Amino acid sequence: MTKVQKVFCVFLCLCFFAVLAMLPGPFSMREIVHNVYRQFPFYYFTEEKAQETWMEMDGETLAEIGKRNGAYLEEVAENERNLREENAKKSKEANLEKNSSVSEESKKINNTDKIENKDNSEMSEVIENSENHLNSETQPANTLPQSNIVLPHPILDLSRDKLSDYDYLMNNFYIVDENTDASAAKINAAEFLAEDFSLSHGPLEPQILIYHSHSQETFSDSREGEEEDTIVGVGNYLTSLLSEKYGYQVIHIKEAFDMMGGELDRNKAYDYACDYVEKVLEENPSVEVVIDLHRDGIDEDRRLVTKINGKDTAQILFYNGLSYTNAQGKVSYLPNPYIQDNLAFSFQLEYQAALYYPDFYRGIYLAGLRYNLHLRKRALLLEAGAQTNTVQEVKNAMEPFADILNRVLKGCGTG
Repeated sequence: MTKVQKVFCVFLCLCFFAVLAMLPGPFSMREIVHNVYRQFPFYYFTEEKAQETWMEMDGETLAEIGKRNGAYLEEVAENERNLREENAKKSKEANLEKNSSVSEESKKINNTDKIENKDNSEMSEVIENSENHLNSETQPANTLPQSNIVLPHPILDLSRDKLSDYDYLMNNFYIVDENTDASAAKINAAEFLAEDFSLSHGPLEPQILIYHSHSQETFSDSREGEEEDTIVGVGNYLTSLLSEKYGYQVIHIKEAFDMMGGELDRNKAYDYACDYVEKVLEENPSVEVVIDLHRDGIDEDRRLVTKINGKDTAQILFYNGLSYTNAQGKVSYLPNPYIQDNLAFSFQLEYQAALYYPDFYRGIYLAGLRYNLHLRKRALLLEAGAQTNTVQEVKNAMEPFADILNRVLKGCGTG
């Protein structure tokens, strides 16, 4: 090779390396040279040894770095914790400020109800919010349809201290028939709220049974001969809500237990209903909830109505039998092993109503007999509205009732 050729080759090499030096990223000369050199065994050996030597010789530095990292992470966690506490404090202050804005002139409202010719004192509504209840009571994330989320807004003080006061409990949650004595029942809110009423049977088997001891009960605008305008029609709507909206398996019995020979006769309606329902329950042992759905009877100049979600809605009353009368004491021929369970079930429903629909419920009526509540521990006699309500008002009442029932059956009834 001549000198000219050698010079030309050197020139080409210099041009080549100049071009490489100007290329970006992985095509740069530095990266290419580095990657090429890494393929030589000696380079790989010296690089590995250098890393091992650093790891061996600088253990104290590593320990110090680890210590500092730990301190840093602890500081980050502490800051996050403080931030959460600050947000919770602000939320609590906002709720308390909101609660304190309730008008003082509405502190206590006393109403007197007359229920089926019985003189009974309607429970008074005390508008005092618990200092901590709204902050602790939140909607469970996976128990209700998204479209049915309702925020709690009680007008009663539902704190543990208040609910442990027997007189407060009786004045605000119960109506006692003159023929019985509430002291015969163990009225204990803490025990009632501690009971778990969540269902053990899944939706592949019947879970809820609805029937009507007084199937012929009608309303102010009911059309004669139209089932949909009777309490049975209200039961149809409740059945559709529980099955279609909440996914329960429901049996709805529409038999006329209060009709004998084509005539209205309620003398033995509860007995006839009991015999019939017992047979259905024997055939369907998975049923855990039994609801006897009625409407109440009141003075003609009164209407039991409130507004819920913008709709005129009939108010409801829960009915419990104590199998105890003042005249004879314990009614031994009407045994009920589930009296305390029945009381707890109705109280949890009313507790949920007090949280989410405080103008909806009228109280829990305590009477002296049994009213077939011995059929299940989750047995309930429900009075929805009265004869002075319209059909639509009473059907509207089934929407909030289905909501609070679902809450209790999902295990949300406990306090």
